[in-house]
Amino acid sequence: MRLRTVLTFLAAGAMLLAADVTGKWTFSVETGAGSGTPTFTFVQKGSALTGTYQGAVGEAPLKGKVEGDTIEFVVETGSGELRYNGKITGAATMEGKADYPEIGAATWTAKKDK
Repeated sequence: MRLRTVLTFLAAGAMLLAADVTGKWTFSVETGAGSGTPTFTFVQKGSALTGTYQGAVGEAPLKGKVEGDTIEFVVETGSGELRYNGKITGAATMEGKADYPEIGAATWTAKKDK
């Protein structure tokens, strides 16, 4: 019984730790106006997230956070903020929703480049 309690406690603690998304990711984004495959390069330090976006609007910086399996970040472009939020579903996969200033809502999936 004691071992089970310790293992449960350790598993719960591991769930609170942020996943590390550092690296280059290829996204597949679906909007009402079409689809795209931007790339993101993330640098994660603790829960703080920085990096760059490369896609239809060129290259732009991003800032955000990772908490547990949740990721949120904003890309600052000349036409406004691209807002992304989602769930990290594996060591090299994630998915979520985005909001684009001129297009509206979008969905996305992402895979980490090897």
